[in-house]
Order: sequence, then C-alpha cells, then structure tokens
Amino acid sequence: MPTYMTQFSYTTEAWAALARKPEDRGAAVAALLEQLDCRLISIYYSMGEYDGFILFEAPNEANASTGIVAATVPGHLKATKTTPLFTMQEMMDIVGKAGGLVYPAPKG
Repeated sequence: MPTYMTQFSYTTEAWAALARKPEDRGAAVAALLEQLDCRLISIYYSMGEYDGFILFEAPNEANASTGIVAATVPGHLKATKTTPLFTMQEMMDIVGKAGGLVYPAPKG
C-alpha cells in the first residue's frame, strides 16, 4: 500500500486540552484510518513549523485524503500537510522511467 506522511499543527485550545489531560492520540487516529482501510504506522511529535506527523498506509489518495479531512472536522488541528512517500525501489523505478522520457528545456 502507498505510504503517506501527514504533518499537523494543533490549535492553542487543543494544546490546552492536552496539557490539562494528556492523551495518547494513537488509538483514535488508528481507529479513524481503519474505517478507510488504512493503517497507522506511527505518530511522532516535533518542534518547529508543525507539532508532529503521522505515518500511515492507504490504498489510494482518496482514502488518505478522506482521513485527513475527517481528522480536521473536530477543529483541533490548525494545519495539515500530506506528502506521499516512496521506498528506495519505488524511487528507482520512478527515476528510471523518467530517464527514458524526452522533455525539452525552455528556449529563453
């Protein structure tokens, strides 16, 4: 199955709620993804532009996107960014295929 990384940022209210009552969000995220035939790989928190990211597998982009939209509905996320990920073999196939194509550069 294709693998995706979704970065997320919580709202100030979400951080306040988690500070009052810390909660492992893994079970809730996994349950949401399972409804879409997706599988949670892991959740990581980070410092910087985004508060964390989830790694998950989805059968297609539509299911992956549906899960992300559903996760934003409660209003506790202020930003998300989803990126498809590729294994080394998948990327070798992609660049190998691209290397056989012809595309002219601009003539400016």
